[in-house]
Amino acid sequence: MSRKVFLSPPHMGGRELEYIEEVFESNYIAPVGKFLDRFEHSVTEYTGAEYAVALSSGTAAIHLALRIGGIGPGDRVLASTFTFIGSVAPVMYQGAEPVFIDSDESWNLDPVLLEEAIEKENPKAVIVTHLYGQSAKIGEIAEICEKYGVLLIEDAAESLGATYRGRHTGTFGRFGIYSFNGNKIITTSGGGMLIGRQEKDIEEARKLSAQAREDEVWYEHTELGYNYRMSNVLAAIGVGQMEVLSERIEKKREIFEWYRESLSDIDGITWMPEIEGSFGNRWLTTLTFDSTDPMKIVAALNAHDIESRPLWKPMHLQPLFKGMKHYGGRVSEDLFARGLCLPSGTAMQRSDVERISSILRRALCG
Repeated sequence: MSRKVFLSPPHMGGRELEYIEEVFESNYIAPVGKFLDRFEHSVTEYTGAEYAVALSSGTAAIHLALRIGGIGPGDRVLASTFTFIGSVAPVMYQGAEPVFIDSDESWNLDPVLLEEAIEKENPKAVIVTHLYGQSAKIGEIAEICEKYGVLLIEDAAESLGATYRGRHTGTFGRFGIYSFNGNKIITTSGGGMLIGRQEKDIEEARKLSAQAREDEVWYEHTELGYNYRMSNVLAAIGVGQMEVLSERIEKKREIFEWYRESLSDIDGITWMPEIEGSFGNRWLTTLTFDSTDPMKIVAALNAHDIESRPLWKPMHLQPLFKGMKHYGGRVSEDLFARGLCLPSGTAMQRSDVERISSILRRALCG
């Protein structure tokens, strides 16, 4: 019996356990300790971000960015519709109103629709998602947000290591966020990070993430905070994972090319693009079918204990957001109807890709 193939399972680099043992020996288990500092420093050094704070999730990072950015009840926040709900749920946490923006040919937020929506909606913030490890047209988007004085938050949860014109995704806006969930390109089992340009922003996030405790011997609170800080144990895993990030990106990109080569003779397949000037981490290998229901492929792969998944269901189609405004919609709706994510774990071998491709070919061609 073949082993189960997961979509994007964790892949340890080798030193994570060593670092965890060091944490246990020090007994700094809780949200304090040298590995938190090391992890934050490793991310800023790698991405070129000025400041960073390690948190419990990417969603928590977006929430803090909105809170610190002054987003509150009644404010409008423009956001990518083609994304995971963690990108936009924090807008609701703040009592604000999300307005969804469709994708362009990059599969990411459309700058033309963005500017149209800004002029009509007078938003206070924009959340742009760099989908499946591929950069949006972030240069254009950042210029538009600067032109209108709108706060820009980059959801780079899936795109750690991806760049646009040589600059890392997450570093164009006032805030950027990364995720270290179990399925991401590197993982701390669960976790995230908020990066920013201004030290005061990140220090405020650090305080808010630790229940907003004041600097007193006793527990003093003058504002509402959250239990969002990452633990030293998880940060130790993150330090080990950052040491192999470049290798993981190289392998993800290699897996994408293996799939593309293995299925190059099949008509009716289109792969997620990599826009000019960008370099993606290819977190997941994603494609669309011209005339095949992707759920047919999901079922065929599942019969062989192989996990796959449709592309994100757009937020404007989610029952939770029924009736909320959106601009465009046809591009993301079409991608959802025709798209699929293939297994992309970095421990995969070419033989795994060839086996999966063979099953996919049979499902397509009979």
